[in-house]
Amino acid sequence: MKILLVGGFLGSGKTSFILQLAHYMAEKMGIANIAVLENEIGELSIDDKLIKGSGFEVRSLFSGCVCCSMAGELPVTIHTIEKEIHPDWLLMEATGLAFPDSIRDNIEFSLGITCRICSLADAKRWDRIIQAMNELVSDQIASADVVLINKIDLVDEETLKRVEESVRNINSKAYVSPMCAGNEIPEGIFEEVLREV
Repeated sequence: MKILLVGGFLGSGKTSFILQLAHYMAEKMGIANIAVLENEIGELSIDDKLIKGSGFEVRSLFSGCVCCSMAGELPVTIHTIEKEIHPDWLLMEATGLAFPDSIRDNIEFSLGITCRICSLADAKRWDRIIQAMNELVSDQIASADVVLINKIDLVDEETLKRVEESVRNINSKAYVSPMCAGNEIPEGIFEEVLREV
């Protein structure tokens, strides 16, 4: 089983991205068995209804973040998914307040499974978010193998250039690409996201 962890601040477009990615994997790559694990801090999830309605196996972890208060539950949940569903890929949607590198460390230490991180950055709200939540957002970007700058349809070229420069200053090693998850995402982006390390 391969694991992709999708991180990014609240409202950055993680669910929309995962839906398109899962459809690409199923329809273009022929991967039949894909599971989605969603982590929500609240008691109720709207996102899992969107994903379940798309025909993918979905599990949810509520009432806490898997990088801290629920860290012990995460390996158990992943092990159960692997045992019961046997997915080729597990797509994990982290809560918008998660530190992805802590989640990856937990998975790799507890289960010995390599985890790839894709983080989404919200181009429209980038300046406000990076000022208000600098440590969290910087960590989400710094730990990523791939950074996708989303919602580019809502900003001008100059703003996008500034956001991209800021992202690259935080993480110069990641594959960085602009996109709009509200539209059809180019296949080349999916290929980079799923690239073997």
